[in-house]
Amino acid sequence: MANQFIYGANPVAEAERGRRRVHRVWRAPETSAEELERLCGSPDHQGVVAEVDPYPYGDPAGMLKREGSLLVALDQVQDPRNLGAVCRSAEFAGAAGVVIPERRSAAVTAVTSKTSAGAIEHVEVAHVRNLADWLAAAKEAGFWIWGADAAAGPAPWSVDLTGSTVIVLGGEGKGLRPRVASACDGLVALPQRGKVESLNVSAAATALLFEALRQRA
Repeated sequence: MANQFIYGANPVAEAERGRRRVHRVWRAPETSAEELERLCGSPDHQGVVAEVDPYPYGDPAGMLKREGSLLVALDQVQDPRNLGAVCRSAEFAGAAGVVIPERRSAAVTAVTSKTSAGAIEHVEVAHVRNLADWLAAAKEAGFWIWGADAAAGPAPWSVDLTGSTVIVLGGEGKGLRPRVASACDGLVALPQRGKVESLNVSAAATALLFEALRQRA
């Protein structure tokens, strides 16, 4: 796989102390803004661009060996910004990893890195061929699987999110696919008091992650 060009002050700084090799860094004013934009393909470079190794996707089976861990699974989230925002919240909350399908899902790109503020350099993101099958394996490994569904009944603070837990969130506008939802032990919903019908997937993930963190504390 070809090396990646990432950009932004935080993403580059976190890459420099993360898991993958940084080959070269370009910074303003030594490098012009026009050249930085040409290198990374975005005007949002904040004066710094780096060439790094391809993203090192993690081991989804290995994640299931971490007893007591908190994991996030995303069912066909296709916007790399949403993936990055979820990874940022997951890393901040101390989640052990994020699992995404190989197909019909956003990959870890420079946009993901920028949105995550470099969190993807520290949280493990793993590909799985079939998310429902991986959730079944997680259940066999002793994990409780809780899916987020706006139409579900109980609030997340009414269920146990301690211990080995996977929080599953669906794709933009579609929610959880039926087979993925049926692979969950239960579904939870954040209570709605306003007029907006639903939260962005990254906002919902943040709320659920920090409820899990509150229970674990």
